[in-house]
Amino acid sequence: MNKILLILSFLFFSGISHAQDSFATAEPPKINSLKYTEKDIQVDSSTVEAKTFSKNFKKKYTDPDFVYEEKVPEKGLWQRFIEWLAGIYRSIFKEQNAQASVNFVTIFLRTIAVLIIVFVIYLIAKALINKEGQWIFGKNSNKRNVYYSDIEKNIHLLDFEKLIGESLQTGEKRIAIRYYYLWLLKVMAQNHYIEWDIEKTNSDYLYELKKPEHKEDFTYLSYLYNYIWYGEFAIDETSFIKAENRFKNAIKTFSNG
Repeated sequence: MNKILLILSFLFFSGISHAQDSFATAEPPKINSLKYTEKDIQVDSSTVEAKTFSKNFKKKYTDPDFVYEEKVPEKGLWQRFIEWLAGIYRSIFKEQNAQASVNFVTIFLRTIAVLIIVFVIYLIAKALINKEGQWIFGKNSNKRNVYYSDIEKNIHLLDFEKLIGESLQTGEKRIAIRYYYLWLLKVMAQNHYIEWDIEKTNSDYLYELKKPEHKEDFTYLSYLYNYIWYGEFAIDETSFIKAENRFKNAIKTFSNG
């Protein structure tokens, strides 16, 4: 057994020694060295065009086609308010469809807004389109006896004969006709043909008269008054005298009862 180990050891070390000798005697490979001169260098003389980006190039890519992330829009205060009302609506009427509730509340609020706008326009028109007692949406000037002033509030204390005389001295025939009409109302009230109220209209007083001849006379005088005073028409001397005589006769009639 020992002999076999000795033989194997001898063969192993002999192979290693032979391999070292072959490595020691082998020559390294030769490297061919190439030499280049300046002439061998090729210079690229072609023109190079520099590329630049335009200043606003980013704006080209702001279209929705270039947006790859969908952002859910944030709900505003108004939308949250509508959804809050829709929640109340669903709780009261047991509505299961949330979107249907939102749609109903939206239509309801729009309807209320339209009604408010119409009402505001109505008030503005009523306030602006008013000329000497004539309201476009209320009683017009043909039915209103006078516009309010201190004279109308105190017709029972006034001396209309004196006021008419002063008006005629200054050539104000329209004002004189106005005083004649108020004088007529004063006489009618004093003799209990009507009940005087500054809020009443000519139609109200006409309704209070009982006799047909009184109604006819008062209707005509109201027409004259409205035509001359509210119509702001110039009145000549002849027309004034005719109107004055009619008022004097009516005042005399209602004074006698």
